[in-house]
Amino acid sequence: SLFGFNSGAALATVVGVLIEVPVMLLVVNIVNRSKGWYERA
Repeated sequence: SLFGFNSGAALATVVGVLIEVPVMLLVVNIVNRSKGWYERA
């Protein structure tokens, strides 16, 4: 089936979301922590 778990597109979507969300949160966290550096510079 097109949207089955054997489908490469479905697998890529699930893996992409699982990887993308923590990475985005990590980037936002780093940017928020380093905001003071930009303001001091």
